[in-house]
Amino acid sequence: MSIWKRLADLASAVVARGEGLIALFDRRDVRPEKSVAFTIAIVCLGAKMAKADGQVNVAEVRAFRQVFQIAPEDEAAAARVFNLARQDVAGFDAYAGRIARMFRRQPRMLEDILEGLFYVAVADGGYHDEERAFLARVAEIFGISEAVFACVEARRTGDASRDPWQVLGIPRDADLAEARARWRRLVRENHPDRLVARGLPRESVTLANARLAAINAAWEELSARLARGAPSPAE
Repeated sequence: MSIWKRLADLASAVVARGEGLIALFDRRDVRPEKSVAFTIAIVCLGAKMAKADGQVNVAEVRAFRQVFQIAPEDEAAAARVFNLARQDVAGFDAYAGRIARMFRRQPRMLEDILEGLFYVAVADGGYHDEERAFLARVAEIFGISEAVFACVEARRTGDASRDPWQVLGIPRDADLAEARARWRRLVRENHPDRLVARGLPRESVTLANARLAAINAAWEELSARLARGAPSPAE
C-alpha cells in the first residue's frame, strides 16, 4: 500500500470520528509511523502556509507534487488528504506544536520538515515576508536555532541570493580544509538513502536531491573563492 493510501485511510478514520487531521498526532491508536507523519506534517503545515501570502496558487499546490512523487493511481488519495488539510480548522501553531512533540528526540526530522515547507513556499518563484514569518515561527516552535534556520533558508531561497557560507553552515573565516570537511559531512548526512533511513518517505526523494544539489553548488562556489583567496562578503 502506498504512503498516500495509508494516509488517506488514517485521515478517513479520524474524520469519521468528527475530528480534524491534528488527531493523527494525538490519538495513539491512529498515530502514524515516521514516514507518514513526515508527509502529513508537510501537507498540513504546507496547506496553511500556502495561504500565508494571501493566496493558494497553482504553483504552490504543484510544489507538493514536486516534494512528493505522486503516482497517477495515488492522485485521488493525495488530493483528498490535501483538501482535508486545507479545510481543517486547527491553527498552524497547533500542528507545529504536535509535530515538535512527536519528533522531540529527532531534531533532524524537524529540520527536514522545515526544508520541505521552504520548498513549498518558494514554488511560485517568490519568497514573501508573510511566508518567512510563518516559517520562522514554525522553526521557533520546533526549537530550531536561528543559525540552522538561516542555513535552510539559504539553500532554498533562489540561486541568485544563495550565500555559500550559510548554505554549508560554516563561519566566514573558515579555510578551505574546514569548508571541504563540512561539505563532505553534509553530503554523507543528506544522501537520499540516509534521509529514508531517518524516516523520510521514498516519495520525497526530490527534496533530498534538491538539497544535495544546493550543497554541492555552494561547495563549488566557495571552494573556487577560497582557492583564489577571495574575501568573504560582509555579513
